[in-house]
Amino acid sequence: MKKISIIKEIDDMLTTYCDGCFVKNQLRKDDGKTAAHRFCISNCTVGAQLQFLGNELNKIGTGTNQ
Repeated sequence: MKKISIIKEIDDMLTTYCDGCFVKNQLRKDDGKTAAHRFCISNCTVGAQLQFLGNELNKIGTGTNQ
């Protein structure tokens, strides 16, 4: 996967699934920003996919591979 396509996929996922997420918003309201973030990283399937894509970006590095 190329860098631009990974970034686009991350952006699409954030827009589609994370913007307006009821669970994240409720956790943030009830338990704070850190708890909501922890949930997204540890328990959310979308968060797991975002982590995978982030790791793929890290593998590519900061070069000009686009």
